[in-house]
Amino acid sequence: MKTTNRDLAPKKIDTRGLPHRLWMLSYGLAVVFLGSCSVLPAKTFETRQSETQAQKTIETNPVIAPLPIISSSGDPNFVVKVVQQVGSAVVRIDSSRTITSRVPDEFNDPFFRRFFGNNAPQPKQQIERGSGSGFIINSSGQIVTNSHVVDGADRVTVTLKDGRTFDGKVLGEDPVTDVATIKINANNLPTLSVGNSDTLQPGEAVIAIGNPLGLNNTVTSGIISATGRSSSDIGASDKRVDYIQTDAAINPGNSGGPLLNTRGQVIAMNTAIIRGAQGLGFAIPINTVQRIAQELIANGKVDHPYLGVQMVTLTPEIKERIKNTAGDRLNLQADDGVLLVDIVPRSPASTAGLRVGDVIKTINNQPVTKIEDVQKLVENSKIGARLPIEVERNGQTVQLAVQPAPLPMRGEG
Repeated sequence: MKTTNRDLAPKKIDTRGLPHRLWMLSYGLAVVFLGSCSVLPAKTFETRQSETQAQKTIETNPVIAPLPIISSSGDPNFVVKVVQQVGSAVVRIDSSRTITSRVPDEFNDPFFRRFFGNNAPQPKQQIERGSGSGFIINSSGQIVTNSHVVDGADRVTVTLKDGRTFDGKVLGEDPVTDVATIKINANNLPTLSVGNSDTLQPGEAVIAIGNPLGLNNTVTSGIISATGRSSSDIGASDKRVDYIQTDAAINPGNSGGPLLNTRGQVIAMNTAIIRGAQGLGFAIPINTVQRIAQELIANGKVDHPYLGVQMVTLTPEIKERIKNTAGDRLNLQADDGVLLVDIVPRSPASTAGLRVGDVIKTINNQPVTKIEDVQKLVENSKIGARLPIEVERNGQTVQLAVQPAPLPMRGEG
């Protein structure tokens, strides 16, 4: 029986106002076309020069300020130097998988076969192909990319910048964080040095390298426009990642490629865009990528703590809506916190006594006010260890303890 990942997913109360559909950035010919981005005209350097000329009528010695992205490094050619330094460690990843069409069960019934005979539809196979990006983290051939780039692939091919091609072996993939690791049989490969994504600030200059839309070794640049974007912020509530937002142009095929700082250090892995948006790209912080990749290399999988709840951040508007719907059936007195709207049967939450209508106030003595707080605290907990949870139930404070279990993966259960 296939298990749906319901743990820690916010319940959709109203679809209006939710983020646009998230587009994962692996590009494939068998996938629905992802649409090209229109480009707004950029302000040219010539325009800036003409503006400066106009200022000469009132300024004796005008100072021409460099572009912000140049100011951050002090070198107008820093992008060129970074690409020359690290570009050979970025790879193209092509994947293919065989899809077999399913024949409706009715045609296997002898009654129907009497009428259709040899004309009954037969299972058909087609090969689905896609491509993305990745980068080398070990000179002996270990590579990281997005899980959705290699998900379900029968064959993975890795192409280096120098044109060499290798068959890749998927060491492991983690759909919860969208990180995967690949191994190729090669040695003395160039690698990327790693930065610290915990210290990033909005406004820092960044560079993206990848293979968007099959255009190999494409370089774009921009800035970090935000940090700490939650998965629910961008419409990917099944993920457990706080994303880095950037305006560096990324497109389908950039998935798994590096986002670099001005020193050529990888600080994130490009992952997703939002449909219809411009200048809104999202990348997984490299500290998260490193942690997950190490577990995948060592164990082939990553176990994430699991409670088995669906929840929503409690706001005055949601509280009023629930009261109007539930009436006296739910004695909801809390004004804030995280409201449990569903409990998975036989899950750790159910075993611990959590109930629909409970409002989580603290986890491990840490206050929570939104679903992102719960997701982070549970993700940082230990599987099988006692996790104290304080809830408000019918106006009363109740102390409980949950023992998180490993998150069921697709196909389990």
